[in-house]
Amino acid sequence: MSAARGLQPWRWLGVPMLQAVVATILFGIPLRAFGWQLPQPIFPMALAFAWAVIRPSILAPFAILILGLLLDVYWGGPLGLWALCLLIAYGVALSGRSMMAGQSQAILWAWYGLTTATAMVAGYLFVMLDSRSSPGIVPMLWQFVATIVLYPFAQRLIDLFEDADVRFR
Repeated sequence: MSAARGLQPWRWLGVPMLQAVVATILFGIPLRAFGWQLPQPIFPMALAFAWAVIRPSILAPFAILILGLLLDVYWGGPLGLWALCLLIAYGVALSGRSMMAGQSQAILWAWYGLTTATAMVAGYLFVMLDSRSSPGIVPMLWQFVATIVLYPFAQRLIDLFEDADVRFR
């Protein structure tokens, strides 16, 4: 039996958005251990993936846009960079949604990795076009690894709300 909940927007969009913003701020604290700083994972990536898997929605892309713009402002990057990358990730996950239905968690994690890789490559290309130089590959790979480790959070959100609206299954 599933512990699915109703799809009130504040529950499946608002609360996870707030959690992602708080986690981004907490992980953005410049704390160094042994001279190394932890890579900054893209917490909204888990949301972009989960929201696409849960159901098609008009509100989710706007929430992703807001989260991406908040990331750009918080990290001081070009405005719209992460908004566009997260929307690309949402589009990739949404387009593969029918193939993901009923798959195991390992397969969904692979899809999440593919979605994250697509967004990261897009971000890399956009930064390269904007700055006319190549960003560092190693920091991007660390950020990628830190972001794909967040898949259990996406899976938890999917498990909570996946069966809440049977019209889209």
